[in-house]
Amino acid sequence: MRNIAAAGIAVALSVVIGGCGSGGSGSDKSAVTLWMYPVISDQAKNKAFWDKVEKDFEAKNPAIDVTIDQQPWDGRQEKITTALASRKGFDLVVLGPDQIPQYAEQGTLEAVDDVIAADKSGYLPNALTALTVNGKLYGVPVYQTITAPIYNKKLFADAGVSKAPETLAELKEAAPKLAAKKVAVLDYPGKPEVSLNQSFYPILWANGGSVFSPDGKSVTVNSQEGIASLQLLLDLKALGGLPENTASKGNDIEGGTLAAGKSAMYHAATALNADQLGAAIGAENVGIGLPLEGAKRVAFGIPGGLVLAKHSENKDAARKFAAYIASPEVAGPLAKESGFFSARTDVTIPGQSATSKEFAKSLQYAFPGDTHPKARQIMAMVAAHVQAALIGKEDAKTALDAAAKEGNDLLASGG
Repeated sequence: MRNIAAAGIAVALSVVIGGCGSGGSGSDKSAVTLWMYPVISDQAKNKAFWDKVEKDFEAKNPAIDVTIDQQPWDGRQEKITTALASRKGFDLVVLGPDQIPQYAEQGTLEAVDDVIAADKSGYLPNALTALTVNGKLYGVPVYQTITAPIYNKKLFADAGVSKAPETLAELKEAAPKLAAKKVAVLDYPGKPEVSLNQSFYPILWANGGSVFSPDGKSVTVNSQEGIASLQLLLDLKALGGLPENTASKGNDIEGGTLAAGKSAMYHAATALNADQLGAAIGAENVGIGLPLEGAKRVAFGIPGGLVLAKHSENKDAARKFAAYIASPEVAGPLAKESGFFSARTDVTIPGQSATSKEFAKSLQYAFPGDTHPKARQIMAMVAAHVQAALIGKEDAKTALDAAAKEGNDLLASGG
């Protein structure tokens, strides 16, 4: 009797355990889990959008059972790292170009070149480049962000500046004219918590500088171009061209100096920032420009890429779902609802606003930043020294030499 009961329990357990796996023995379906983040800021719209994506895909692919697990931005990096290390949690997840290299090097991601092979020509070339590591594509681009300068037309006109600066040189030239009206020409956010991708780095890139050497083995932020970029900020400060609290201010528009009419331009804004500024000063007074030009034009913009976990038990099904999300059928509506842009050139965004169309002109200049495994750690070091320079504790060369030394010490230690 005991043996019969034990056998029955064993059979029951085998059924339960089998049903818990991806596409277990109790089901003919392949299970795919996607970790998605709130790229659509409105929670209700975000849920409705992804519920529809899930329903529509499953209707077309009845052999695949999709779960779209909504995740918060907070703690994202740590949770993804844990999931990949433990080989569970998701099949697909959205990552940016600065996150992918470390996981690709660890061997926890699967290359996805085959997913976009059929319509590769329909993607923004720089989106594909940004998600490529050592010649292999590790992210299927599903959206693209972009930044561009926004400015207060009236403040420039009142200061006798006929057109807003289009180059770094023109920015410096306009500074004293606006300062005479007690207006800072550049709304520079020097708070270290603000990503340097939206503060110092776009100026560095425009001047032809880079955070890392081409081989990624050394930090080169203290190059001649780097020092010139930080010196430009210090020169602007001396001319009254930066807000008084620039070393500690964030890049919020609402409640900030740009909305208050105390500064005239923010060089790395989003389309949402432009709408916020319009609400504060009147949309008719808001201008949107191309990236400020130095040696070249560069705009910070990253693609969001769907990456496939190496541990996924249903890779073919996951690839099929990734291709669906990246298709024009989903990419266009996603761009509309999120306020971002499509990573494809063959997608029309329904009901695209005039602001969005202006920002789209900068997509050709999109650069994802330095996609190095230690990029975020190095950024924190550079940010601290840029702030020290803005406070007046360090000059441009001293600040960036110190940041480069700290960064190179980190690279040498393998930490």
